[in-house]
Amino acid sequence: MDPIKNPFSPGAGSPPPELVGRDPILEQARILLGRIKAKRPEKSLLLTGLRGVGKTVLLNEIERQAKAASYRTISIEAHEDKPLGPLLAPHLRSLLFELDRIAGAGDKVKRGLRVLRSFLGALKLTYAEVTIGLDVDPEQGSADSGDLEIDLPNLFVAVGEAAEERKSAVAVLIDEIQYFNQKELGALIMAMHKVQQRQLPLVLLGAGLPILPGLAGESKSYAERLFSFPDVGALSEEDSKKALREPAQAAGVSFEVKALQEIFRLTKGYPYFLQEWGYQSWNMAPKSPISMSVVQKATASVIPRLDQNFFRVRFDRLTPSEKNFLRGMAELGPSAQRTGDIAAIFGVKVTSLGPVRAKLIKKGMIYSPAHGDMAFTVPLFDEFMVRAMPEFKP
Repeated sequence: MDPIKNPFSPGAGSPPPELVGRDPILEQARILLGRIKAKRPEKSLLLTGLRGVGKTVLLNEIERQAKAASYRTISIEAHEDKPLGPLLAPHLRSLLFELDRIAGAGDKVKRGLRVLRSFLGALKLTYAEVTIGLDVDPEQGSADSGDLEIDLPNLFVAVGEAAEERKSAVAVLIDEIQYFNQKELGALIMAMHKVQQRQLPLVLLGAGLPILPGLAGESKSYAERLFSFPDVGALSEEDSKKALREPAQAAGVSFEVKALQEIFRLTKGYPYFLQEWGYQSWNMAPKSPISMSVVQKATASVIPRLDQNFFRVRFDRLTPSEKNFLRGMAELGPSAQRTGDIAAIFGVKVTSLGPVRAKLIKKGMIYSPAHGDMAFTVPLFDEFMVRAMPEFKP
């Protein structure tokens, strides 16, 4: 069939043709945005889930909701090697300039720019890189201590007050939020605590791996009172079939029932994989309906594609000892594994696994769903590890 008309779209953050199974989270976001704009308290949202479940897609959809509700938005992606301050600063500068162009009395926006200048000066950031056009004097005594947990709350309050004065609202959207260190995450939590106490029109919407609630709780014990942590999981079998069937039907194509069942069996309902199998099955089908045999043929193409791209990009970041640890986990199966069982398969003490386990958690490869358990953050990664390292050598 014509690949140009293919409705499926595998890719990082690519919006699927049919966003199914996520209505409760989107409704929660809609209520949050409405309440914050009406100056009513509500917990900010931090979405959590494994790789490939569509967290970024949801965050992008929530940003569209925010813009439709007349929010000013900032959208960033956290990185392992870039601190929070330099990541936020250019976007806050642009936001404050936008607010400055809105007609309104008072000087809260000008003060916000001065506070931002103080914040940057205290962090000793390069002005040429992040403050082009910020030709203002710093606000002495505000956000200039050099301590992020003191300065970021003051900066967020200044931004929130500027938005309030201009009868506007701000949504800060941060993807991969688990990459911030404990100090940075703590500063974000404290900033939102201060904003919420003053009922300012600023909201934080983030997304990260399942370790995020634990990281937030370790950073600040009151985080659970400030944030909701909706779990973005795999789709049900019915929603998985709908995600494939309805876009195809819109293009005049159908799937055989057995073909849909097979794709669900292979993908376990993870949205990224659904798009991959849907995309390849469409391209390989000579005509409608897409049959079981076509799906089986597509599988022979999808697996190498996933191995070379989705899985390999993560595998190649690992050291030999980290790869061996994950291969040991894969030997035990796809579900969460007891750390003691992992140690036993290597014939070592649990304590000796601590350093490599900590590195894998930091790299976002594994997480602890319960005390003493370890699980992959990437769905189907156990199957990939067996293909990548066929022989397991403890």
